[in-house]
Amino acid sequence: MEAALGPEIASDAVEAAGNVAEGPRRDMRKWLIVAIAAVVALQAAAFFIFPPKDTAADANDTFDFPKDAITANFEFPAPHTVANLSGQPLSTDIVTFQPSISSSLLTSWILMAVIVILFFVMSRRIRIVPGGRQNALEYVYEGLANFATSLGGPAARRYVPIFVALFVFILLSNWSGLLPFVGRTEQLRAPTSDVNVTIGLALVAFALFHIEGVRVLGFRGYFGKFFTLSGFKEGIGAGIIGLVVGVLEFFLEFVKPVTLSMRLFGNIYAGEVALGVITALTIAVIPVVMVGLEVLLNFMQALIFAILTLMFTLAAIEPHHEEAHEGPKVPEGNMQPDVRHGAASPA
Repeated sequence: MEAALGPEIASDAVEAAGNVAEGPRRDMRKWLIVAIAAVVALQAAAFFIFPPKDTAADANDTFDFPKDAITANFEFPAPHTVANLSGQPLSTDIVTFQPSISSSLLTSWILMAVIVILFFVMSRRIRIVPGGRQNALEYVYEGLANFATSLGGPAARRYVPIFVALFVFILLSNWSGLLPFVGRTEQLRAPTSDVNVTIGLALVAFALFHIEGVRVLGFRGYFGKFFTLSGFKEGIGAGIIGLVVGVLEFFLEFVKPVTLSMRLFGNIYAGEVALGVITALTIAVIPVVMVGLEVLLNFMQALIFAILTLMFTLAAIEPHHEEAHEGPKVPEGNMQPDVRHGAASPA
């Protein structure tokens, strides 16, 4: 290279390549420092703007650090009731059926309004040659759509809007708990840190894949996957085993919403408790590390919930294994008739 370009030109080329490689690393370090500084500043500002409540029994009692600081940042599983609509005394149970507006429900409505407004603004004036907002929207939607179809195949394309909606709503719900003013005020709480919200999301998903199963396969075809009598053709023993297995699979369907809701609630609530305890003890680098871990964890939990909902739906619309694997009859010797000439030809 030096012989062809000369030693000075070759050294300049190597130096330029090094500068190009160093550029992204400098930008990455700069944004990392900015992110750390922003998290520390937000945590410090939140400590003064939304200070922890004094949990001492009496106003004359002293604030015992760190015990009172930890309990002040600790959110109990039962959400705070913003408005009681039942006219009855408030229930202190974790899961309630009392008509009321809880802090997690109010935050859910705020997030839904933010999502609707955001997508409305970004999708206005759709053009053939997209602009910046349209590019960002298409990048996110197409990326999630391609990911869903790569997992579930062409059948998953019908459910891409549901997949995207679940992922975006759960992701923003998870991330809302990382905001300094959410959780420190009684009126606002991360929706997915409330088991009532996660159970509601799981029941929506549960209804979705069963309704789709009946719609695609029909009532008899769908429930015939669980209550099958075809095994009796091979004998009484095989028939009983097949029937028992099908009934067990039917009852296991009711475990799916439990696992969906408890996985999401457990991970998000436990993360908020850990973050609240560490934040109460120190406002420095450790909360920054925890916030970074929670950002990744919350992203993965939203993705897992959306993926499982998609996979359960695709499994529900899949026909019974005997019907799915039933193909055209091929004569012995792998010979099948030639449609054009009516003669046998190799397959």
